[in-house]
Amino acid sequence: MPLSEHMKSPPCRHLPIFILSQFITAFCLFAYIRLSKDPGQEVQAGQPSTLTTQPVNNPTTPQPGSELTILLWTWPFGQHAALRKCSKLLGIHDCHITANRSWYLKADAVIVHHRDVCSSPKTLPEGPRPPSQRWIWFNLESPTHSPNLGFMDNLFNLTMSYRRDSDIFTPYGWLEVLSQPQNFSIPAKSKLVAWVVSNWNPDSRRVQYYEELKKYIHVDVYGRKHMSLPRDKQLSTLSQYKFYLAFENSLHEDYITEKLWSNALGSGAVPVVSGPPRENYERFLPPDAFIHINDFPSAQGLAQYLQELDKDLVRYQRYFQWRTWLNPSERTYLAIHLCKACQALQMTQTYQTRPALSKWFH
Repeated sequence: MPLSEHMKSPPCRHLPIFILSQFITAFCLFAYIRLSKDPGQEVQAGQPSTLTTQPVNNPTTPQPGSELTILLWTWPFGQHAALRKCSKLLGIHDCHITANRSWYLKADAVIVHHRDVCSSPKTLPEGPRPPSQRWIWFNLESPTHSPNLGFMDNLFNLTMSYRRDSDIFTPYGWLEVLSQPQNFSIPAKSKLVAWVVSNWNPDSRRVQYYEELKKYIHVDVYGRKHMSLPRDKQLSTLSQYKFYLAFENSLHEDYITEKLWSNALGSGAVPVVSGPPRENYERFLPPDAFIHINDFPSAQGLAQYLQELDKDLVRYQRYFQWRTWLNPSERTYLAIHLCKACQALQMTQTYQTRPALSKWFH
């Protein structure tokens, strides 16, 4: 079976280079946080956790009355979340974060979630924007599912999304460099391939690929119109599978979602990905942490390769060797996003209105 040169190469050949690049990234992030000198007070939404890849010791105490105020224009998708201090999540000065619109004229920044305002310009904050106020365009959906971007032009001076070229980078997941090696235990496997899909569109690329793939290998499909999978049973169920189909609903740069980070890596299954090109995935993951459908000339070739790995434990285990030094994190709840916005506002003093948001995002 013809495979890409990557599939033929030793699985750990690129791992040291990738780990080094991840360490440099982690160190830069640590330095970025520690160098923050602007006072503020920040409140976070979501579950408790720490984000930094290295501990931040003795964060500076904010000065009374000096906090930045951030107005969350709408709760994303109308879902409220508990607020917590970001000093406990990122070790930075806190900000005052509120969803109370009476703070609008006094807010240093306003975060606007795209999907909650895209129906009409009337849903946006009342303009014109105060000269000293920053409007942050917040969106985690792909361009395919981000309608009406046109009337967003010339309004926002900061962007916050999964795109690496955003002003505030909020990915669906990332890797953290471990301070010492770990012995990762692969969950016991009794099944082969799983897929969880809620938006079943027979005309979509991913469904059509699945229809071809299932001719050669069995796939257990969960979600709407398929087998039921309660949320509290999801990871324990998926951990029983050797492979998980992390098929994105649209193909765009950097659009690598919870399908990979949570469903696959979070459950200890090897991701089989369909999304942007392999090179894009390798900006986030070691090359031997996943299997890309583009590495194979056909769905039949992919099925044959998965069946080979199923029978060869040594080759299968190589897809987990990167976990010795790297740990996937997907703490992407609202709290982290708000915290990153607060951090960016404290660190950046220069802002420029983005004249063509629609062109940039597409």
